[in-house]
Amino acid sequence: MNVKRFTGRTSRDALNLVKQAYGDDAVVLSTRPCAEGVEVLAMAPDGMQQIERAANHAPTIRSAAAEAPAAAARRRDARIEERVEPHIDGEAEVTGDVGRLGMSTLSFQDYVRERMLKRRKAEMAPAAAPAAPVPAPREAAPARAPRAEVRHDLRLEPRPEAPRRRVPPVLRDEIRHAHPPFADTQARLSMHDEELHAAARDSQLDMMSELRSMKGLIEERFGALAFMERMQRNPRQANLTQKLLDCGFSPALIRKLADGLPADALDETAWASSVLERNLLAAEHEPALEDAGGVYAMVGSTGVGKTTTTAKIAAAFATKHGAGHLGLITLDAYRVGAQEQLRTYGRILGVPVHTAHDRASLEDLLDLLSAKKMVLIDTAGMAQRDNRTRELLDMVGHRAIQKLLVVNASAQGETIEDVMLSYQAKACRGVVLSKIDEAVKLGPALDALIRHKLRVVGVANGQRVPEDWHRLSAQSLVQRALKAAPAASWRMDANDVNLIFTGVQGIGARGTHA
Repeated sequence: MNVKRFTGRTSRDALNLVKQAYGDDAVVLSTRPCAEGVEVLAMAPDGMQQIERAANHAPTIRSAAAEAPAAAARRRDARIEERVEPHIDGEAEVTGDVGRLGMSTLSFQDYVRERMLKRRKAEMAPAAAPAAPVPAPREAAPARAPRAEVRHDLRLEPRPEAPRRRVPPVLRDEIRHAHPPFADTQARLSMHDEELHAAARDSQLDMMSELRSMKGLIEERFGALAFMERMQRNPRQANLTQKLLDCGFSPALIRKLADGLPADALDETAWASSVLERNLLAAEHEPALEDAGGVYAMVGSTGVGKTTTTAKIAAAFATKHGAGHLGLITLDAYRVGAQEQLRTYGRILGVPVHTAHDRASLEDLLDLLSAKKMVLIDTAGMAQRDNRTRELLDMVGHRAIQKLLVVNASAQGETIEDVMLSYQAKACRGVVLSKIDEAVKLGPALDALIRHKLRVVGVANGQRVPEDWHRLSAQSLVQRALKAAPAASWRMDANDVNLIFTGVQGIGARGTHA
């Protein structure tokens, strides 16, 4: 007989291989899962007939069922899983089985099955004369009936339960399925490992974020305690801080000034004023725009006074050098009546106003007006966050054009900061502060100019042309900013100052470590 092992992804695939090898009458010995899927041990139909013939020729041995019930009970309690051994010569029987069944080709499991069949047949045979006298049997409990009394059909139970199941050895002639599922299993394991690694990475990132937040909170608390302690030890720093904060300067600039306040300074306000004047760039020592000449384009957000500033500079130039050396160009084709406003000023000055709709027409006008000593270009007012702002800056990006950024001095500090960044203030010739007569606090505008290191080329403090066009020095601007007197509802006390500075310091710490 020849037992073969068939493997497939499913039991149906393995049984199909068995049918292809031995036909529909093949004898299936065992089925179990394996690494390739399902493993089936089977043999040809004539192999089962050989086992039956071998079982019929085996000697008949009676069991010791007639033994005393008490002794049988003790033996059953001592060896529950062990059956009654037949009185045969074990060594001779095993040797005969090996020679007769061909152990070289029969698996260990088939050998055990053959031994069990012999034991069952011996137990079912009629009791023979015992070798030793047997005492009179007592009535046995029905619940402890021996298993040998139950009959089993060989054909109905091809695989009886063995006392100890052992894994059969792998035979040499095995048939494997064409598509083992090992690759799919390995791919699923790889995907599972990647998901575990991704979850671990996410957990580490969350932990790092929590640690950064905790670090920022600790630095904020300690910074608050240190700031309040320093203010309590040095009341002059506290007074300077509150004074500058009321004037509208940023907490970052105030903190630098407070930290640099010398101990021997007699007046902290005068010392801060001198520091601000040295850091504020003004064009007081340079020639005025109307005297220097050139091509200038007024840029800025909506409603800051670009057209009025253009008219003021044009009037100042025409008064000194005459209207024949002046050229006016407008690019404001978006607002209704915007061109008419500048044309009105041009008619008053006796200067024609030209209109350019694109960069090509602007370059043609610049060539036409190249003989003029000063050319002023009025641009359309656009919000700093408008998508067309970039197009406007590209349009006036000619190498001969110098841009002047017009900033509303009465705007909030954050708005001025956003305008300077959007209109690329560092690439401009200078800054014109407009509407300083409307500004309650001039500190935010001067603070932005100091931090961005921009030059103030002029200021406008009204609607009159050209009377409200001035060139102020850094000292005049700083003194004007320090004279600001906020309303009582907007004035801060010491507790509010501590709260603002500790909050800003904590935010800066979190932003640095984020």
